[in-house]
Parts: sequence; structure tokens; C-alpha cells
Amino acid sequence: MSVAQIGRWKALAVATSAVLVGLTLPAVTATPAAATTTAYDSTYYKNAIGKTGTSLKASLHTIITPQTKISYSAVWNALMATDQDPNNSNNVILLYSGTSRAKSLNGGDVGDWNREHTWAKSHGDFGEATGPGTDLHHLRPADVQVNSIRGNKDFDNGGSAVSGASGSYTDSDSFEPRNADKGDVARMILYMTVRYEGGDGWANLEPNQLVNNGSNPYMGKLSVLKAWNEADPPSAFEEKRNQVIYDTYQHNRNPFIDHPEWVEAIW
Repeated sequence: MSVAQIGRWKALAVATSAVLVGLTLPAVTATPAAATTTAYDSTYYKNAIGKTGTSLKASLHTIITPQTKISYSAVWNALMATDQDPNNSNNVILLYSGTSRAKSLNGGDVGDWNREHTWAKSHGDFGEATGPGTDLHHLRPADVQVNSIRGNKDFDNGGSAVSGASGSYTDSDSFEPRNADKGDVARMILYMTVRYEGGDGWANLEPNQLVNNGSNPYMGKLSVLKAWNEADPPSAFEEKRNQVIYDTYQHNRNPFIDHPEWVEAIW
């Protein structure tokens, strides 16, 4: 997202807040989904522009569902491209820590990086099968030990510091990523809820306000994810990642990277 786009989004948020002060509930309605503009608004997103709520969610589902699926083994090489360190083409940037690590250190040993399912694969029981289990929009490189600490926990604020991921915290039932990854996580989770709605033979994935969701097809907490999306706008790294997935691999986009204000417009 450009500086100008971020400015327009923030300006709309301020204006909307000012308007809402004078309203009496339940008159409050969803934020109009037209706060930013992208090169894809007149093509890829043309049937979503101007919509809000369930109508916007349904339109986005239709738009992003067609995609090229890849195998779980192919995810290794894909992540080396999508998450390449912009300052060192031999490395990838790890989620939760921001560490730059050699692409060659992919595996399962201490010191390696592996494939983190941001939407935990047990939440909906899709495992590593082609589909939600291999969707690059929620798969990121992560340190093996940090990935294990996160496990299948829901996302929430608080806990104790995570060793190997400065700025991240965890407790018995939730995980809080470092500030620079909060928005990324929120937008990946909410992409999954729009893309996977019970078709393709997979569970209907939905956000909720709970932790300890276990094998249920839910991920929490929605209110926290919404706050993270607002506090941590899309970075150049995140936008480039979205573009590489679109151009080279799946040929679909994460709409919440292109239009972060659509999170509030839907939820």
C-alpha cells in the first residue's frame, strides 16, 4: 500500500469516527468499502467495489476462490520466492521474529525454518492436503522451535516472551506475534475465512471471539485481529508477497492486503 493510500485509509477512519460520535446505536453501519484504490479495482475486484457486510464477503469469496493449487512439497520453493529477504536473495524472512535465515536451512531440525500454517491446520482438520493446507496466503517460513511454541493456538494479546521471537508472547491457549507481524497475521486469517466457506470439500472456516478452538473450524479472537489489522497496515514486503503469489503461483489475491479497510466493512 502506498503512503497516499494509507493516508486516505486513516483519513476515512478519522472521519468515520467523528460521524459515529453523533450516532445512537444501532444506527451504526459498516464502513464503506472504498477507502483505498488499487490497480485491480476496475478488473479483479470490480464486483466487490462499493459493497459491505455479507454482500462484500460473498463477492470476495467468488473472486478469490479460483486459484491454482500447489502440493505441500512445492510450498518449500514457493516460500523461498514469496518470503525472500529483499536485502539478501539467499535468505527468507521468518514470521514472528523477522529473522533473516538461509533458504538452505529449510527442514525440521533446531536452527532450521519450516512451513507455518498461520491458520492452524487442526482448526478444521485440513492437515497438509492440497487446498487450505497448501494455500500460500497463510503459509509462512518460521523458526522450527517458534513454530512449535505457537502450535495450534488461537491469536490473542498477552503471555510470556517467546524465546527466539523477540516481541512475541504466548500463554497456554493463545499467541501474540510481534507488532510488525500483527497485521500480516490478521489479514492471513481473515483471507482464509473468506476463501474457505464449506466448498471444495473443506470445512467452513470462521473467526470467533474464543481461544481454545481446538479442532473446530474457528480461529480467535476476531476483535483482536481487527485491532491488529488497523494498527499494522500492509507493508511493502506483504504487498510484494501478495503479488508474487498472484503472478507466479496461485493467481488469486488476499483482498485484505489490497483493501485493509474491508476487514471493518465485513466484520
